Amino acid sequence: MKFITKTSEETIEIGLRLGHLLKEGDVVLLDGDLSAGKTTFTKGIGQALGVKRVINSPTFTIVKEYQGTNTKLYHMDLYRLDGLGDDDFNLYDYFNGDGVCIVEWPYQVSELLPDEFLKVIIKRVDETTREISFEAHGKKYEELLGEL
Repeated sequence: MKFITKTSEETIEIGLRLGHLLKEGDVVLLDGDLSAGKTTFTKGIGQALGVKRVINSPTFTIVKEYQGTNTKLYHMDLYRLDGLGDDDFNLYDYFNGDGVCIVEWPYQVSELLPDEFLKVIIKRVDETTREISFEAHGKKYEELLGEL
């Protein structure tokens, strides 16, 4: 499944559509280069979950927690965790916790990722155009994509 967006508002809209389908315990991995639109996409998910605060990149804090209407949103940027083990940062608590996990730069710690997740690939085509595609890893996420 693939979408092309021409504006940041359209990218947010695709995130919003996905966000309406996400539930507590869901894990979404965002794959894309710098400035691809990962945080912009996450803003749409946050809107769907009822987050009222401004969502911005967690680059320097690793995880930002937002309270939504019925669940929490954990927005992670794992870029700085390259090579760290589970003792340094317990991702399992988040992946098995009480919220939706959105993970930027997930492959920095691939050994800590859950077996099932939804992967969102965001490619920067030009200054404003993005190509957003989805890969389901696990039956739950295959069904979710069927609803998107």
